[in-house]
Amino acid sequence: MRRFYFGLAAAIVLLAFIGLAQQAPSTGPYKVLKTVRVGGTGGYDYVDADVEGRRLYFARTGATPRISVYNLDTLEPVGEIPSSNAHGAVVDPKSGHGFASSKPILMFDSKTMQHIKTIEVQGNPDGMYFDPADERVYILSHATPHITAIDAKEGSVIGTVDIGGMPEQAVSDGKGHLYVDVEDKENIAVIDTKALKVTGHYDVTGKGGTCAGLAMDVRNRILFATCRDPKNMVILSADDGKIITTLPIGTNSDGARFNPATMEAFSSNVDGTLTVVKENSPTSFVVEQTVQTMTGGRTSTLDTKTNRIFVIAAEVGPPTPPKEPGGRAGRGQIIPESFSILMIGK
Repeated sequence: MRRFYFGLAAAIVLLAFIGLAQQAPSTGPYKVLKTVRVGGTGGYDYVDADVEGRRLYFARTGATPRISVYNLDTLEPVGEIPSSNAHGAVVDPKSGHGFASSKPILMFDSKTMQHIKTIEVQGNPDGMYFDPADERVYILSHATPHITAIDAKEGSVIGTVDIGGMPEQAVSDGKGHLYVDVEDKENIAVIDTKALKVTGHYDVTGKGGTCAGLAMDVRNRILFATCRDPKNMVILSADDGKIITTLPIGTNSDGARFNPATMEAFSSNVDGTLTVVKENSPTSFVVEQTVQTMTGGRTSTLDTKTNRIFVIAAEVGPPTPPKEPGGRAGRGQIIPESFSILMIGK
């Protein structure tokens, strides 16, 4: 996952899509319950909910890189953890250990927010996933090795896996299988977590390219891959990779979640929409609703206690003028103090 910035071409496409999205009706049970403008400076990437600890974590980059921590119920600030340009953070509720995807990996105490130690890893840490089934943290890197497994109790590196491409998001079935969408290869990698070995790749070519989000209905063994080109949610079997169906989503999805309590999958999209897909049965899926959120709100997390979704976003200024005549415009800068947290629910 790349930290959030815009170029001129992307901004033009984005504005066009937003105009169309605003004309479309957004009916359904979900709405933005609360928007908190928390401000601060710097870029952002992943957001993650510690449901048991009732905290919300996300990384901020820039002059003062840190992990920002908020109360998951009230969205009041809890504190900040200094880090070195991390992309996000996850927490093991059993050990109370948190991990930030920086290089080296930062291990911290989730209660006191104090540093415990740093863990040297190879590659370039980006996304990360905590699997409660084996109490491991899986670090995702666009450079090899693509996956690094860390013991959450001890903070020690267990091993690495090369999946043949750039990983974006991971999910687990809790039975020794990790699934990872490979952004640049149009497939889903299947990993045996006991052997730390790739056992297969599920091809989604033509159905969804540049897949950046992945969620799973563990009970029915169904994967939901949110892809950017074409803009589809590809729904497939976790057992054999057979594609069940595809459904349209918003522009530039960068996160997917599945709620087993409501049987709904969610895709958070950079165009300021949250696509809600209802699983009526293991073979029947429909787009239930398109919720208007905030432009740039491409990453999300789920609070399974309250069934609320959280999206983070910030306002972006106009692209900077080209350095040379006829050159490309520079990236738009995040407007200071515009960073916001959106709470979405019924």
